[in-house]
Amino acid sequence: MQIHVVQKGEALWSIAQIYGSNINQIILANQLENPNILVVGQALVVPDPSREYVVQPGDNLWSIAQMYGVSIEQLIEVNNIANPSLIYVGGLLELPYFPHRIQPGDTLWGLAQRYGTTVDQIIRANNITNASLIYSGSILRIPAPAKPVAEVNAYTTQLNAQGTQEVMALGANLTYLSPFLYTIEEDGSITELQDLSILEAAKANNIAPLLVLTNFSAGTFSSDLAASILRDPDLQETLITNLIEKIKTKGYAGINFDFEYVYSEDRENYNAFLRRVVTRFRPQGLLVSTALAPKDSADQEGLLYEAHDYQAHGEIVDFVVLMTYEWGWAGGRPWAIAPINEVREVLDYAVTVIPRSKILMGIPLYGRVWEIPWVEGTTARTISPKEAVQLAARYGVAIQYNKQYQSPFFRYVGENGQRYEVWFEDARSVEAKYETIKSYGLRGAAFWSLGNPFPQNWAVLQDNFQIRKL
Repeated sequence: MQIHVVQKGEALWSIAQIYGSNINQIILANQLENPNILVVGQALVVPDPSREYVVQPGDNLWSIAQMYGVSIEQLIEVNNIANPSLIYVGGLLELPYFPHRIQPGDTLWGLAQRYGTTVDQIIRANNITNASLIYSGSILRIPAPAKPVAEVNAYTTQLNAQGTQEVMALGANLTYLSPFLYTIEEDGSITELQDLSILEAAKANNIAPLLVLTNFSAGTFSSDLAASILRDPDLQETLITNLIEKIKTKGYAGINFDFEYVYSEDRENYNAFLRRVVTRFRPQGLLVSTALAPKDSADQEGLLYEAHDYQAHGEIVDFVVLMTYEWGWAGGRPWAIAPINEVREVLDYAVTVIPRSKILMGIPLYGRVWEIPWVEGTTARTISPKEAVQLAARYGVAIQYNKQYQSPFFRYVGENGQRYEVWFEDARSVEAKYETIKSYGLRGAAFWSLGNPFPQNWAVLQDNFQIRKL
């Protein structure tokens, strides 16, 4: 797969010619509603026809396997397919092999080194009986090289039929699914959530669902609600009992605590509560994780940060989600949602106190539109990356790219004469984030949140990682 940035005067036909790709495959991979309209600066994923295939209408695994001379079982294994009868139009499938035409001087050892595989794997893939006899001009099947293994979590607020369908379509890309949200009550009970259909979709795709528990109340995170639980050990035991019952009843694999704006004086209370949870969850085989605000030091000031003890959480729970987004927040100035330089500053601190194998790096699946000049008190509108590109096309403006933040942006003037600034994510920006996950040796990624169409993200994710299934 390649990432191509559209230049002035380019059309899909010329782009496909550059990479030896297929126009229809590019259209499907990027979910282009009008292939005749491209935006200068737009990032497209371009499938490599020798290594990838984008599912088309009428396809099934048998027909794709026949097309490429591979087995259905190989396609299932390489692509984390839980149900062979369920593949979705626009989904990117990795092929288990790609062709190499033998050149003079080629050796199996040299090819194995070049393509990140082994001589034995090439021999088995081609039924070679004499490894010293390969002939110039003949075609070898090279096994797809192994990728780093990562875990991926996605939060979702879409618990309707559309959200369920999205989980079904994207399920191969997810280790965990976190329906948002359950909240605590002051008596240690928890609210209800209509999550059964989305849990069934998770089960059908071998995804481990996590119950997201919050201190959310009356439309905001409540410091007082968190305090009422964290300062009362008896209430905590009641809450933990209720959680285990709910988790067991609904089939969750564990929990993700998203306690935000906790009073600083409850920092140790929060740590003690997590220890109680782990003591009771681990014998049940249940996972415990937390969502943490993006801190760049242990003593970072502010109600959002002070009670989130990175070192303690790293010692206590199975893994953490670092919420490395919202620099460009709805009530603030126009800015990249997750500028990579700021994300890396958080990671530079985090890896000194939390094991790298316990860190899921947060990645936004959305963008925002601000009125400019920005006025304090105004609120930006949240949009999907797909909608952002459509806006640029509608107003005939080019998309720019900030290299420091590794984020695309553009400005336009609306029909009413109001000026706007848009920051969002594209294939380049998420590629930079996946490279960061690899360079820091992290456990993986956590997306906020499903429900925002961003087709390029899933292709880039698959190009970078093999997703672990539990």
